[in-house]
Amino acid sequence: MNTALPPPAPVQQLHHYAYRARDAEETRHFYEDILGLPLYHIIQSDYVPSTGEYCPYTHFFFRLQDGSFIAFFDLGDDVAAEPSPNTPKWVNHISFRVNTVQELENTKARLQAHGIEVLGVTDHHIFKSIYFFDPNGIRLELTAQLADEFQMLQESKTAHARLAEWNARKEQWRKERASGQTSAPLKPQSNDRPEFVPSSS
Repeated sequence: MNTALPPPAPVQQLHHYAYRARDAEETRHFYEDILGLPLYHIIQSDYVPSTGEYCPYTHFFFRLQDGSFIAFFDLGDDVAAEPSPNTPKWVNHISFRVNTVQELENTKARLQAHGIEVLGVTDHHIFKSIYFFDPNGIRLELTAQLADEFQMLQESKTAHARLAEWNARKEQWRKERASGQTSAPLKPQSNDRPEFVPSSS
């Protein structure tokens, strides 16, 4: 390791997450009028500053309470981003934190009143969540944290060891797969959610 390198910058918070929007007004209505995130900033150009390529766009930002943003690009063609063909729809998602479980319930009622299908409230033990899709097909989660800072600190003390165990098992699984001994996906070494395992009876 090069000891002359400067230390990594302390990453303070998420600044923004950006995604493609099919239509700016459709997206604004959902995030501002339904979810209550104010439209805060717009950047428009014909050329992409980072790459220099020609691609006219409107880039617009909605502000969260902590000052971070979720942002979108309307490329002016009424085309939505395509989902990943090899990834289940529930995997890629954005989760926003709210303060209470009651706020989850309130938002669920609000979304359903606008004709939006909502899953949950789902109990994840350290937090509870609801799930739904925005007009662009992005899966969103609203989360109310149940665990306090001490509980999360205790969780952090075992995270590296648990991941190291998964990595070791995955390396063995790769060898078995390469030699034709298995074709099944690797299962985790423990099940933190036994209540969701179907009974055999």
